[in-house]
Amino acid sequence: MTDKIPLLIDTDPGVDDALALLLAFDDDAHDVVGLTIAAGNVGLHHTVANALKLCEVAGRPDVPVFAGSPSPLLHAAPDAAYVHGNDGFGDIGYAPASRGVEAEHAALAILRLSHVHAGRLVLVALGPLTNVALALKLDPTLPSRVARFVAMSGAVTGHGNITPSAEFNAYFDPEAAKIVFDAFPLFDLADWEATVAHGLPHDAVLGWMQAGGGIGRFYEAISRKTREWSADRRGDDWHSADALAMAWVLEPGGALEIAERPIDVVLEQGPARGATIVDWNRQLGRSDNVRILMRYDTGRFHARVRNVLAR
Repeated sequence: MTDKIPLLIDTDPGVDDALALLLAFDDDAHDVVGLTIAAGNVGLHHTVANALKLCEVAGRPDVPVFAGSPSPLLHAAPDAAYVHGNDGFGDIGYAPASRGVEAEHAALAILRLSHVHAGRLVLVALGPLTNVALALKLDPTLPSRVARFVAMSGAVTGHGNITPSAEFNAYFDPEAAKIVFDAFPLFDLADWEATVAHGLPHDAVLGWMQAGGGIGRFYEAISRKTREWSADRRGDDWHSADALAMAWVLEPGGALEIAERPIDVVLEQGPARGATIVDWNRQLGRSDNVRILMRYDTGRFHARVRNVLAR
């Protein structure tokens, strides 16, 4: 058994997911034992293809990729192709990866790997929580085998990015988010509002990629569309939600402020659907079930991103 920490990543690549995966592949203390793929940023056909291609570009053909749910649990939801490109990777027309996806369904892979690495597994969800919810419905004991669960989801004071109150991942499948949030007695949350507070300067990111090698060039190409979209709407900083979440996964000590509170998800149809409700004043008598990232060491975050993009 390796001394490295086993890391299982549920994801919907997606440009920001791609950066998070590159950070994970580059970390010596963690061993990525699998990628479980959901629909989200774009459809499942594209997110699976993107995961396979990124593994190839990063020189990680050893990382198995498992396809999961092609849709939310109950209700259809819009994707984010307008941000990431129709294929999720900026529509650059890359050549498909030479290998294919594993035969095992993502939810089953989550359960199997939770047994293989019981008590040590770090499970990270960077996209909608559909696959994790399916795994929990099949086996509610999953949390007992997970050492740490980290989700990039939600907007903890209701400043959403897909609706006025909801963050994209939670809004895409709020029923799944509700199942997962209720199942884990305590989990870590990196939300959209933390993302906005920890931006990456556009000019600096471009310089890091231009100074890099094959990985930097590939990432510059697939991220160009979303960086240009962001520059037109969000100013001098580009925001990579999944990269921030992954930095916290890989280096928990970089967190400068964390808040523990109860959290819930709005399921009703209407303008609040998908909103994550944090009981900041603990008025409902529920136990704290989430550790919310409030502040992270920006220097450490930027250094990780710079190092991987310079490759």
